[in-house]
Amino acid sequence: MKTISPIQSWINGQSITATILNAYAFNVALGVSATFYYALLDETLGAVAQGNLTMTGEAYTQWTVDSYAWDWIAEQLNLTIIGDYVPPVVEAPIEEIVEKESKSSI
Repeated sequence: MKTISPIQSWINGQSITATILNAYAFNVALGVSATFYYALLDETLGAVAQGNLTMTGEAYTQWTVDSYAWDWIAEQLNLTIIGDYVPPVVEAPIEEIVEKESKSSI
């Protein structure tokens, strides 16, 4: 997944901001074409928009590394990739350690 410059989308009467691009190839005809599923996600990973794109011809023949596919998808959707998506780290709460006094009987 990649982070993108924020874009607004109107969903169910609300303006939602997409900041993440997710994509993967799901139908590849070697030497011919590749179809990619894409989803634009908000900060909670909720889908804002989704669809499919098919890469063919010269674009397909130039696809030799993943970064090319990411850039091609972003170009088709008029998006700007600003980095890799790094999921937030959720730290578990630190429990307070209470020392118990132990009494020994003699």
